[in-house]
Amino acid sequence: MKREKNLIEVAVIGRSVGLRGEQKLHLLTDFPEQFKKGAVFVTKDGEELTIERFNPSRSLVKFTSCKNVDDAKKYINKKLYATLEDTRKNCDLKEGEFFWFDIIGSKVKENDKVLGVVKDIERISSNDYLIVKTDDSLVGNGLPKIFYIPYIDQYIDRFDEKEKIVYTKNAYSILENS
Repeated sequence: MKREKNLIEVAVIGRSVGLRGEQKLHLLTDFPEQFKKGAVFVTKDGEELTIERFNPSRSLVKFTSCKNVDDAKKYINKKLYATLEDTRKNCDLKEGEFFWFDIIGSKVKENDKVLGVVKDIERISSNDYLIVKTDDSLVGNGLPKIFYIPYIDQYIDRFDEKEKIVYTKNAYSILENS
């Protein structure tokens, strides 16, 4: 895996478990299937880690470079990253599902009015929320600079991946009441 600047944080390595170098893996993704034997991930410092085995029911991972508990300890609290390319290849999306990185940066529109641009997405409890930077023309009219839209059918009509536009309904009222 060559080092790329477009990396996605997918997990945090936790404490070591047992004497053979296994570790807890705290997933930050909805796609545990990408953690399979032979999968390669990278740390922030560019070190590549290859999975020897992964037990999804116990969230335990064993990396090929960890032969014992002492080897594993040096990776505690390190974040694992995957490339955009590997994520697209290894994660199966269902109809109507999108990656967060595809939605971030998209325009948010309601009835031909641009409400703003998706700056980030945050998971709060069991729902995802679009964090929207309000369009400057609306901020000039006294509306807040940032607002949240729950990513649920009541507010999201559809996402046009090609045009990078999130079409909303009832989101303008959220903006007005923020």
